[in-house]
Amino acid sequence: MKIHEYQAKEILRQFGVSTPNGIACFSVNEAVSAAQSLGGNRWVVKAQIYAGGRGKGGGVKLAHSLDEVRQFAEGMLNKPLITHQTGPQGQIVHRLYIEQGVDIQHEYYLGMVIDRARQRVCLMASAEGGMDIEEVAAKTPEKIHKILIDPVAGLKDEDITHIAGKISLPSTSLDAIRVLLKGLYQAFDQTDASLLEINPLILTTSGQVIALDAKMNFDDNALFRHPEIVALRDTDEEDPAEMEAAKHDLSYIALDGNIGCLVNGAGLAMATMDIIKLYGGHPANFLDVGGGATAEKVTEAFKIMLRNPKLQAILVNIFGGIMKCDVIAQGVTTAAREVKLTVPLVVRLEGTNVDLGKKILAESGLPIISASNMADAAEKVVNAIQKGA
Repeated sequence: MKIHEYQAKEILRQFGVSTPNGIACFSVNEAVSAAQSLGGNRWVVKAQIYAGGRGKGGGVKLAHSLDEVRQFAEGMLNKPLITHQTGPQGQIVHRLYIEQGVDIQHEYYLGMVIDRARQRVCLMASAEGGMDIEEVAAKTPEKIHKILIDPVAGLKDEDITHIAGKISLPSTSLDAIRVLLKGLYQAFDQTDASLLEINPLILTTSGQVIALDAKMNFDDNALFRHPEIVALRDTDEEDPAEMEAAKHDLSYIALDGNIGCLVNGAGLAMATMDIIKLYGGHPANFLDVGGGATAEKVTEAFKIMLRNPKLQAILVNIFGGIMKCDVIAQGVTTAAREVKLTVPLVVRLEGTNVDLGKKILAESGLPIISASNMADAAEKVVNAIQKGA
């Protein structure tokens, strides 16, 4: 789960992390009032969307007057912001964050992610923070310094001293970075975060160390422990189909192809999409029904896939283990009848109760195309689209 920058900063402040003063706004007038309340003579107007690259996309503007605050707010609010992560359609900005301006001496980068292979939180830092950090990581990865944090000992002082030296942070700011990094790690650990990114972390002209930006993602499997974080969810930022799928315990991600995929297991789903591409097709989605699919879940999966106007065929690829093939077959036939399916449907079943599953499909009276293996299924679904073209 993702949250907005201003929400991430609210969380981080609870753990002693320094951030600029700011106010979230939902209208142009609120933005101007926020700037007046914050005081000063410089404010940063920030579009609040989940996607990165806001600075380069024009979603972060420095205002030197209240008139400029109004001008920038009018230029962002309720308009699409296009970044390298949104795609060409952009993302509509529904919220703004107005922050006090600060005097920046240097920009750094800090990030924390889970290294699943090492079963550790990985702290990353660089002296070259800012809008070009992705280019830094791609072209000069040696400038990104990493430390794996022992989950028992936590983030130690010697780790902080080491990483501060690697990014050439002045020794006079060592105490400040120690407080900030320990706060970041505590926030990451105690909220079950999966990603925490501060870009940039800034050193001010007065020697303060401040999180100028903040991004936090959370482990969906741990959200039951954090209802206060779930309450921060912004449904305007999420795909309606993905939200509907989550209600039915389905893992769904929309893609830009025309072949719907219904599969059990994330690995098999990835392999299915790969083989569709190999045979010249284009997957319309990733959809994992999991190991406990029922006829109702399969029906909902069909409904979600069929919302896509580009959909021209559906491929069901099931390897029955925990999930029995007869249950899937019953679900497929029930779903096909209920939604009055009009696109070609190719089904490949293998595993537990496969013969019973195939019998249910064969005796359904529905125009279901049976496939013997994955390659056969991919070839048949691509051919079905070509015949209908």
